[in-house]
Amino acid sequence: MPPDYAALFGPLADHTRTVFFAYHVGTRRVRYLSPAYEQLLGAAVDRIDQDLPRWLARLHPDDLEYLREQLLPVLRGEVAAVEDLELRLRHADGRRQWLALTATRSTDAPGDTLLVGTLRDITSPKEYMRNADKFNAKKNATLEILSHDLAGPLVVLQQLTAHVAAQTQDYDNPALRELLRLMEATCTDSVNLIHDFVDQEFLESANVELKLERLDLVSRLRSFLTNYQNVQHLLHKRIGFTTEAEVAYVHIDDNKFQQIINNLLSNALKFTPDGGRIDVHVALPPGRVQVQVRDTGVGIPARLQPLLFDKFTKARRPGLRGERTTGLGMSVIHTLVTLHEGRIWFESEEGAGTTFYIELPAAAEAAPGQ
Repeated sequence: MPPDYAALFGPLADHTRTVFFAYHVGTRRVRYLSPAYEQLLGAAVDRIDQDLPRWLARLHPDDLEYLREQLLPVLRGEVAAVEDLELRLRHADGRRQWLALTATRSTDAPGDTLLVGTLRDITSPKEYMRNADKFNAKKNATLEILSHDLAGPLVVLQQLTAHVAAQTQDYDNPALRELLRLMEATCTDSVNLIHDFVDQEFLESANVELKLERLDLVSRLRSFLTNYQNVQHLLHKRIGFTTEAEVAYVHIDDNKFQQIINNLLSNALKFTPDGGRIDVHVALPPGRVQVQVRDTGVGIPARLQPLLFDKFTKARRPGLRGERTTGLGMSVIHTLVTLHEGRIWFESEEGAGTTFYIELPAAAEAAPGQ
């Protein structure tokens, strides 16, 4: 006799918005579905076997493939369970709903294989995080662009003030010398303040535990780089983006990875003369996703290259407009990439530009035919 799932799950299933289910693998029929299903998907519990193919057809194609790839090892007994598998469901009215699936393998009294678990709606927190990440990406890009545009004229004014001071040092005019000293000091303090603020924002946001999620890196990079491309005429540099595929899934902390790319772009802006190019490219070596950030800047001197990823590295140097650096940026980037189980390296030649490579494990795909 099949187990009484309603009694098994008890009152918990009747007093929660989480859906409890038990699916018989052999007959491909749902043995139990808690009442919360009607609230979650707006359909009748007694129609689940007829509706299930329709729900599966409305899953995002990438998520459907991902679902199969994750559940097969569970059904084979190779892994105990999948937890909080995030899926995108598109409704007939165009509304998108985010669902989190947790499932494990079980058996009933006759020894038949079951898939039991829970399903819950996570649309609200996902939308909140999406909006927060979008805001953070725009904020970080805006901060970097503003620091570049604000600090640049101040550095020029600082240099002009130093030049005037040198030309007038023989004049017996203490008031003029004091005025020039104040102008130069004010410019220096203002530039340092701007870069201290941007550096602190980066370091504080980087010093947080990673929250990994499965994301399409191509889509995220394209959206992120739009913030730079929209103002590239103000940066006096061209920002390009190319990719070998329209979709490339990885497991990343969205905000932290944006910080990595933002810092690499910041360095490229600092060391690329006006009229140069900065290009971001996504490549797909076997089992990996590779992001390349290439610039046409001044390059990194050979003697400094082995030190670049050291903390408080001696390889730090001011940008072409005198932009200051703490030397922590590349060290933090290296740490964040390593925490993502990835690796980072670069190729550079003085006068010919620099290319940084970030390589991450690709999100696993199902084997052909599965």
